[in-house]
Amino acid sequence: MDMRRILLAFLLVFLAACETVPITGRQQISIHGDAEMNALGAREYRRIIEESDVVTGTKDAKLVSEVGNKIKNAVASYFSQNGQADRLKGYRWDFRLIDDDEPNAFCLPGGKVAVHTGILDITKTEAGLAVVMGHEVAHAIANHGNERMSQGLLVDLAGTALLAAVADEDSTTQFALQAAFGLGSELGLLLPFSRLHESEADRLGLIFMAMAGYDPHEAPKFWRRMAAAKEEEGGEGFEFLSTHPSDETRVKDLESAIGEAMTFYRPSGGRQQTVQSSSPQKLRKMRPRNQD
Repeated sequence: MDMRRILLAFLLVFLAACETVPITGRQQISIHGDAEMNALGAREYRRIIEESDVVTGTKDAKLVSEVGNKIKNAVASYFSQNGQADRLKGYRWDFRLIDDDEPNAFCLPGGKVAVHTGILDITKTEAGLAVVMGHEVAHAIANHGNERMSQGLLVDLAGTALLAAVADEDSTTQFALQAAFGLGSELGLLLPFSRLHESEADRLGLIFMAMAGYDPHEAPKFWRRMAAAKEEEGGEGFEFLSTHPSDETRVKDLESAIGEAMTFYRPSGGRQQTVQSSSPQKLRKMRPRNQD
């Protein structure tokens, strides 16, 4: 197979699929269409909701909905004022509370956000909850799900090209090259980009919560509480093989980004609520589940 044709095809795909993340200005690759991603997100979200114990009618469930809507409305207003309202076209926002002891939250393409009850002992306040929900809304706004799927597709295509290029080599050489490619793509591309997505969602989430009237200074406080909870449950893995930045890195980066976020801060002036866990939660080590 002509490797020049393969490289040209990759270049054309990359150039055609380049987009820009709002506010950060980072260039990203998004091969899949927005309608396709939103449909995938909606379908997976329905499945999760059907299989989960969704909390309704409680103070915490109402607060999750209220905070989520405050943030998405503030973001929509910002984009509208800056002539970028089309960025949110096709989003169908939904904010749910799921009864699950695991301290986690996740977002799916198209604005589907779920929060576990197990994280409420760590958020503690409305502002703490806004840290979590701002982060998840940021994943949706930045189209991280599309980018992650696009990266996976490119890795698959590169793997196929590699197989064709080494077709005439002996089986031992083929296996060694395939193994090296697999490890290299995981550690050299996919994991660093996953950490980049988390850091970018932290930065954007900080700005989005500030737009909604929540003090960005609450973000480092939340992540310190999260770090303490993880430490209580036996610590965390090595950052080198983690899709998330370490807690120490995260807190430092957030503290550095507070100045930028404060330029968007408009205090709401109202009294903020505290969250109420219906029962003592057993904090367990968080398994990242973010899908956007």
